[in-house]
Amino acid sequence: MIPVNKRKAAEVYPFLENYMARKEEQIAENEQIIERYEKKRHMEERSYQSMSPLRRMFTGKKPDHHLAVEYIHYVKRPMQQIRQLRAELENARLIMNNSNPSDLVTISDDLEKELI
Repeated sequence: MIPVNKRKAAEVYPFLENYMARKEEQIAENEQIIERYEKKRHMEERSYQSMSPLRRMFTGKKPDHHLAVEYIHYVKRPMQQIRQLRAELENARLIMNNSNPSDLVTISDDLEKELI
């Protein structure tokens, strides 16, 4: 059974602005991680392509499975986190915009920790 956290909207309003700002900051950080990785990959690929064929033979590229693991670590997981953070952010916006101060609203565990 999943515990449901319900609080009055008036109790939650003061914390929502800070909560939403922090979630947007986390989204921006994850987007920066993705951008830095993609920039690094493009630079490595350009560097490799600009080498002479003889030098390429001795240098070699990273194996494909290494590139796949890097992609999962630097792109796929942050994208999943971004989707989750955006869903939490949307939930917080719905609480702010669509509820009266006397309404009982369902809040996430993360927001519940904020309130305590």
